[in-house]
Amino acid sequence: MESTATIFGMEAGTFLGKVVILVVAIAIATVVDRLVSHAVRKALDASKVPSASIFINVVRGFIWAFALLCVLEPVFGISPTAFVAALGVSSVVISFGLQDTVSNVIGGLALMGGRILEPGDRIRVSDLEGEVTDVTWRSTFVRSRVGDEEVIPNSVLMKSAFVKLTPCSACECELRIVVNPAADPATITADVERVVPQALGDHYVAEFGCPVRLVESTAMGTQCVVYLHVADGMSYSAARDLVFRGLSGMTWMACALPR
Repeated sequence: MESTATIFGMEAGTFLGKVVILVVAIAIATVVDRLVSHAVRKALDASKVPSASIFINVVRGFIWAFALLCVLEPVFGISPTAFVAALGVSSVVISFGLQDTVSNVIGGLALMGGRILEPGDRIRVSDLEGEVTDVTWRSTFVRSRVGDEEVIPNSVLMKSAFVKLTPCSACECELRIVVNPAADPATITADVERVVPQALGDHYVAEFGCPVRLVESTAMGTQCVVYLHVADGMSYSAARDLVFRGLSGMTWMACALPR
């Protein structure tokens, strides 16, 4: 009587058959994943729905979950119905263990589906200000003006008050200065409009200019606010420093005030 080779307690032929089914299922799921992800991305780009990776990731999750259900019985000998039933029974335990993840997914879908937030928006959250680059199934990525990328959990963002900035306010910072009381406002404005573009160079946003506002008279002189509009790549503190250095030689200049 010939002995039959076994692998992991199964006949070699049976084991190889299961491996083939598993490999084919993974290959098909990979192809479907790529095709559907590409189609969803094109559909999002063509529609008014914000394009973010969270939608694609959710679709991919369904594809791989379906692929897993398809191979459960032929490969692992587990009934899909029994697996889903067992999953339902243990859903309470799973929900406690994954409550942060579920909260982040729901928060991300709410932010994007409700068009509350989308990639390209400029926002201010607490002390953070920057451009939303992506909303994933777990986090929202915000890139600051100097290139740093902040990762904010979607659930935290949903519970936080944030401001969506206009193009003008998204690049605006204030330089507070004190000028001599007898200084001519027209001269001050002319000098500021000449110095600011030179000081900021390519980082100067000419579209919004550099308005000058006379705020109040103090014991030191007349307080002014110069509204600088600075392109990404330069911090506001660096912009203030450059402009103040450029204005420091003006005869009407008294001093700069803390921000």
